[in-house]
Amino acid sequence: MKDRILDANFPRTLDQRVYHLGLRAGEVANRIVRRASLVLKLSIDDAHRRRAKLTVGSPSRAHGIASYLDPAPTPFTLTSERGFTTITGRYKGVPVSIVSIGMGHPNADFFVREVRECLNGDMVVVRLGSCGGLIDVPVGSVVVPKGSIAVTRNYDFDFATGRSDEPPYRTSKPVLADSTLHDAVVDALKRTRPVHITTPIVDHTLNASADSFYSSQGRQTSFPDHNADLIERLMAEHRDLGTFEMETFHILHLASCWRPAAHASATDAPPLSRDATAPSIYPAHPPSTQADIPDVTATSAGDHQPLKPPPRIRAAAAQMVFASRTSQDFITPQEVASIEAWTGRAVLEALVGLVIQPDRLHEEKGSVWEVVQNGEAEITVPR
Repeated sequence: MKDRILDANFPRTLDQRVYHLGLRAGEVANRIVRRASLVLKLSIDDAHRRRAKLTVGSPSRAHGIASYLDPAPTPFTLTSERGFTTITGRYKGVPVSIVSIGMGHPNADFFVREVRECLNGDMVVVRLGSCGGLIDVPVGSVVVPKGSIAVTRNYDFDFATGRSDEPPYRTSKPVLADSTLHDAVVDALKRTRPVHITTPIVDHTLNASADSFYSSQGRQTSFPDHNADLIERLMAEHRDLGTFEMETFHILHLASCWRPAAHASATDAPPLSRDATAPSIYPAHPPSTQADIPDVTATSAGDHQPLKPPPRIRAAAAQMVFASRTSQDFITPQEVASIEAWTGRAVLEALVGLVIQPDRLHEEKGSVWEVVQNGEAEITVPR
């Protein structure tokens, strides 16, 4: 690992790792499950013993998504010093990545932008995490929103006195999830739902992504947030609003507006006098042999011909209702384990069932998901 940064505009280390996630080309797959660390925590010791299983708060909730990955190749695990954890392997032979990013719009921004620069071809993301329910459904329900709005604190409002011509909070127009991916997630949830889980799957509502867990979600604290009527106002503006959380809107927004363009990275920028990100990499797997991605618009083939149509980002979300803002109920640890096990497998099923043409997938040779047998690469064609 080198200790110099080459370009302050889009920082990478000399060995081509992106600055915050610590990843480089060949370590993150085109199909991605995005998890929030509010409900997902990786235990490195357990991961080494159990082939990168995930634990969720305690050993009793050790039914994480990565426990479903194929045993070969051994899942690759990387945790950056910024707190991002990536697990890449195969599910039913198809390369997938599971990324835990923490909470909030800024971390979602790091995730989408830095992963996108590590990939050729299409990028398919499902945000799987917890939410607060705004509709009358029991905790443990799973919501697959059709779209999302952003709710942000208006810093021009005078919060100290409450006297202002400005509104205390602003809301955006809705941005829609990818309809094909949305439907695939709903279908997979229905197909894989265990018989003992009776909570509903809701797929016709909007999500609200807030820039705060407290003020912009209408929670009351000792701060003068002027948000007592916020939920009521939001529900009046959007009668199909169903959930509150902190990441979905930003992921959907970036996916909807990304337009690929070839660009050369700065090679003459002076190095920064700062340590690079220092990822902790699961040592059972050799590092990727791939270097940078000079042109994300190109195919994965060696000739790097432009993709037609250009690559895109497809995004959707599945949200587990852990708290009800109507009844004030909160989910139990036992319910969490059961719901997470079901939804984790369902999202993987949705991702691997989504057809992506081979020329729109990142190159397998030299990647951490390359299947090697008897010293030679065994070719596995992803669907």
